[in-house]
This record gives sequence, C-alpha cells and structure tokens, in this order.
Amino acid sequence: MAAAVFAMAPLPAFAQAAYSSSTTEIGALLDDPAAKAVLEKHVPGMTTNDQVDMARSMTLKDIQQYSPDQITDKVLADVDADLAKLKAK
Repeated sequence: MAAAVFAMAPLPAFAQAAYSSSTTEIGALLDDPAAKAVLEKHVPGMTTNDQVDMARSMTLKDIQQYSPDQITDKVLADVDADLAKLKAK
C-alpha cells in the first residue's frame, strides 16, 4: 500500500524539468541569463534579433515552423539537453 501512495505523490520540484523547448515561453528563457546563453549557443543571433520580442510568448517549438532550417528537431533536442542542466527561476 505504501508503494501505491508513493506512486501517486507528486514529484519533488528538483525532479521536474526546469525548462523545455516545447513548453517554456521564449520570454522566460530570455529573462534567465543561463537559458539565454543556451539559446545563443544553439541558435546564434536569436537573442539579438530585432524580432525576438514578438516571439516572447511563443516556445521554440512554436517558432520552428517559421525557421525549420535553423531550428531543427536536433537543435531542439540539443537545447533541451542543455536546459535540463539549469534550474528554473
């Protein structure tokens, strides 16, 4: 019975992903210097693009359709791998 109760308990915050390319808004990533560095590493120039503010409420997965050559599935996977190493603020 204890195992069933434990299985239903929510995961501790540290066990949950901090950021994700498919669920975290770009604005949140831009506001965190470490996450912003991840974006710049994998999508060079994105953080300084004149139009980046228009995408603040979108996710990287959302904008992939507008730039599929630059924001590939591999890029998203690489971003997620690096974001997983960060703590959300």
